[in-house]
Amino acid sequence: MPQPSPEFSSSVKLKYVKLGYQYLVNHILTFLLIPIMVGVLIEVLRLGPDEILKLWNSLHFDLVKILCSSFLIIFAATVYFMSKPLPIYLVDYACYKPPITCRVPFATFMEHAKIILRSNPKSVDFQMRILERSGLGEETCLPPAIHYIPPRPTMAAAREEAQEIIFSAMDSLLNKTGLKAKDIDILIVNCSIFSPTPSLSAMVINNYKLRSNIKSFNLSGMGCSAGLISIELARDLLQVHPNSNAVVISTEIITPNCYQGKERAMLVPNCLFRMGGAAILLTNRRWESRWEKYRLLHVVRTHKGADDKSYGCVTEEEDPEGKVGISLSKDLMAIAGEALKSNITTTGPLALPASEQLLFLLTLIGFKILNLNWKPYIPNFKRAFEHFCIHAGGRAVIDELQKNLQLSAEHVEASRMALHRFGNTSSSSLWYELSYIEAKGRMKKGDRIWQIGFGSGFKCNSAVWKCNRNIEPPRDGPWIDCIQRYPVRIPEVVKL
Repeated sequence: MPQPSPEFSSSVKLKYVKLGYQYLVNHILTFLLIPIMVGVLIEVLRLGPDEILKLWNSLHFDLVKILCSSFLIIFAATVYFMSKPLPIYLVDYACYKPPITCRVPFATFMEHAKIILRSNPKSVDFQMRILERSGLGEETCLPPAIHYIPPRPTMAAAREEAQEIIFSAMDSLLNKTGLKAKDIDILIVNCSIFSPTPSLSAMVINNYKLRSNIKSFNLSGMGCSAGLISIELARDLLQVHPNSNAVVISTEIITPNCYQGKERAMLVPNCLFRMGGAAILLTNRRWESRWEKYRLLHVVRTHKGADDKSYGCVTEEEDPEGKVGISLSKDLMAIAGEALKSNITTTGPLALPASEQLLFLLTLIGFKILNLNWKPYIPNFKRAFEHFCIHAGGRAVIDELQKNLQLSAEHVEASRMALHRFGNTSSSSLWYELSYIEAKGRMKKGDRIWQIGFGSGFKCNSAVWKCNRNIEPPRDGPWIDCIQRYPVRIPEVVKL
């Protein structure tokens, strides 16, 4: 006789035990308060109206005490509401969509590489192997200056690229929100490598004729995680400037970053980084909260720069021939993993449900204090967030985070598809991913989003958002002409 399979029934029972445990722990206060309230209600019904009236008449009220108590209650309530942080809302955002003329198919990229590096075929073969395994698609874009043979990374070309990306994203944001330029109170622009004088923030102020008392900031050299640093800066400024609007512009200018040497560690960015940018509107106006898309809950920043290996894993430097480029260390993924672990230790208590926090605490006590041979418990972040926006730095970055956080293919779909369609757009990649989720019609009221970014230094920054309303698929945006084709299957290796 065939033996019955006990695994299925036991797994089903275990599933319901887990669900029961999570529901119990997450609603423990409710379960404690209900019996108390029922007991009070039964006691009131037992006394009857005559007993209650007699008890009320037996109380002696002192007018002075009543006034003092009322004053203390009002004072405490005032202090509480005055010290409570202002809620920060994301009104809307806009992502730059490069023109078709800037597209760089694999064949074009490799043809240029063979001509530029014709004296070094090994470097050409290396770039081909990186591109085959990169996870990028055929529609990613590079700025016009990189299309020349050889490339022309001049200051003028870099400024033209910056104006094209920033002004296009800004125009789209103003059109979508109906915001007038004079209503912008705070402006923050982040771009890691290209830092001209006058600054990029000054360029925006000049083009849109913003107010003379605007609070403007220009962040540079902070890598791909600078977008979330800008969000945190905007949040802090909005806390001290009520009734204000803040615009954050995140981009990376590719023109001056084109490396034309033969050092392998510096050739990798050529294969991954592509054009992109985003403009985001934040506000602290409470009465507009029902119209905003998201509310900012938390921003957590982790900086591992005190460690020499972490500090030097992503650097801009010259090769032996004097050619400037971005060098990526072979230890980058291990360093990113350590930075993520540090970030999770802070994000977890802020976002995880009580059931996951309790399990993690009990496991930690057993492992650290009682010296039990327990396997470390990895919190289930899928119970804290419905959507994940992982920096699309490359296939390896997404693979590593999917493994460490035990995420499904659907949870990392937005990151993989953004990498495939637009490439590594640096700090703006998180917004292309969020736009993908919206374009798929998956964003519902109450959904929580976890954005995770990595950057040189080395930094791991994350932000937690909560969706304010059901979001319909937009009628414009970077995915409008291709969302129906996604998701696509991305092979491990694309043979060129």
